[in-house]
Amino acid sequence: DSGSMYRAVTLYFLRNNIDIHNLEQVDEALKNIHLNFNSRDYETHIMLNGEEVSAEIRQMPVSKNVSAVSAIKKVRYEMVKQQQRMGKSKNIVMDGRDIGTAVFKNAQLKLFMTADPKIRAERRYRELKEKGQEITLHEIFENIADRDFQDTTRTESPLVRADDAVILDNTNLSPQQQLDFALQKVAALRNP
Repeated sequence: DSGSMYRAVTLYFLRNNIDIHNLEQVDEALKNIHLNFNSRDYETHIMLNGEEVSAEIRQMPVSKNVSAVSAIKKVRYEMVKQQQRMGKSKNIVMDGRDIGTAVFKNAQLKLFMTADPKIRAERRYRELKEKGQEITLHEIFENIADRDFQDTTRTESPLVRADDAVILDNTNLSPQQQLDFALQKVAALRNP
């Protein structure tokens, strides 16, 4: 989940009052950010300087700022470098908005997942409500629409479908149906 990396950087910037327009300050902050992932109970958790922040990075303050932080060239450069390092040593499944176009351009399989924005908002709303967050469906929908616009129009690694990506529209698919679709594509690669 490369998005969690950008969210963790955003959280660090918010906690430390980093001015994203001050590139010197951004550069210095990036030197103090150490990210890694821990897996337990079939879930992957993001660690920011040794602190597990998976829940906090999904809060609205981070969601409202992550696109602006992600658009910073130096931030993208550092995150892409880390993501490529993670993928070099092993087979990896990675999800993110520029994985197939910027991070792993030569990946054997690229799935471009999409869904109706209203459905995405409803899913995120249920997820956040289950975690006890007080938020409206309208706020989430607006945040998703804003992030999509910012991410598709940014200069650095915009959100676009790679030419060789397979589209997976999961608007009406369950998680199991999505997994089955992906596994079919993997099987087709292994047994041409």
